[in-house]
Amino acid sequence: MQFLPKPLLLICLVTLLGQVGCRSSSGDTTPPVEVPTLPVATVKTASVTTYQEFAATLEGKTNVDIRPQVEGYLEKIYVDEGAAVRKGQPLFRIDTRTYQQQAGSAKASLLAAQANLDKAALEVSRLTPLVENNVVSDVQLKAAQSAYAAAKANVEQARSMVGNASVNLNRTLITAPASGFIGRLPYKVGSLVGRAEVMPLTTVSDVHDIYAYFSMGETDFLHFTRQASGSSLADKIRKLPPVQLLLSDGSTYGRSGRIEIVSGQFDKTMGAISFRAVFPNPQGLLRSGISGRVRIPEPHPSAIVVPQEATFERQDRVFVYALADSNKVVSRALQVAGKSGTDYLVTKGVQPGERIVLQGIDRLRDGDAIKPRLTTDSLSAMNAPTR
Repeated sequence: MQFLPKPLLLICLVTLLGQVGCRSSSGDTTPPVEVPTLPVATVKTASVTTYQEFAATLEGKTNVDIRPQVEGYLEKIYVDEGAAVRKGQPLFRIDTRTYQQQAGSAKASLLAAQANLDKAALEVSRLTPLVENNVVSDVQLKAAQSAYAAAKANVEQARSMVGNASVNLNRTLITAPASGFIGRLPYKVGSLVGRAEVMPLTTVSDVHDIYAYFSMGETDFLHFTRQASGSSLADKIRKLPPVQLLLSDGSTYGRSGRIEIVSGQFDKTMGAISFRAVFPNPQGLLRSGISGRVRIPEPHPSAIVVPQEATFERQDRVFVYALADSNKVVSRALQVAGKSGTDYLVTKGVQPGERIVLQGIDRLRDGDAIKPRLTTDSLSAMNAPTR
């Protein structure tokens, strides 16, 4: 058996190993990792308006219970439920016969008292010269003068009774104390009514201006006082922009209102402070007793906005993927101040000018590289309700 020299044997082994390695490399079928192309956008600022909403109860500017001041049978009803009335317009008539008789009796008593007064005056006039001439004693004159004073007092009393009877007679006609709309009419013609009745005859609501009463909790109130401009609470309320009213069907009332008043202190039982907003209601579309929501605008002149579609949540926190060096993504936690439409208003986490990934974030992890495709759309917010 013939052996090869050692140098030649080493050369053969190296050549053989190289061929084996080349075959192994050419036989590897693992594909290279593909870098995804994803849309990104540049974070910008925008002028947006958000809103705070509060449940409200609506009441007319004037709500007056109409109650009878005299007792009697309801003789006439001049209006119907829901009718618009003017101040001073007749509403009800109570049977007047009893009060007409009382007025007539009081007038007769006044005439009798006046006649007695005249008689007493004549007696004083007759006795005065007699006493001056010492014809009769001055005791008779003093008695006549006392009778005159009593007759005069009786006249005043009778005149007062005439006035009371006249007032009661006038009260049988009940008129509207203010312009507005008639409420429910629980009593019908022929019903016996009086001051002792629990239910009023009706209610007149002046709804030319409507009041919306709502309350703020302590947190919302502190936020309101910090955000609104002005040196005092009254100044802040005066400088507030017009507020809106959302009705129970979700529609927005066609006229803007303004906040007028705030109560002086917090309600300890409710933990809230009360506000009142007033809305014009010339067509009477709003009525007392309905509910709604008052929307207070809160302008943000230079807000950082981030689309919700570019975010993801982790442990109750909101994140985005920002583009770092070498087009690698890194997650950023956002501090969200509110929402406007489909966008978040952000105070911390990203800055204007940074690029964030808009779509495909569910496939990304920190440190992944992407091929960014810059979108032409600006990150901006639509005005929409918040909080």
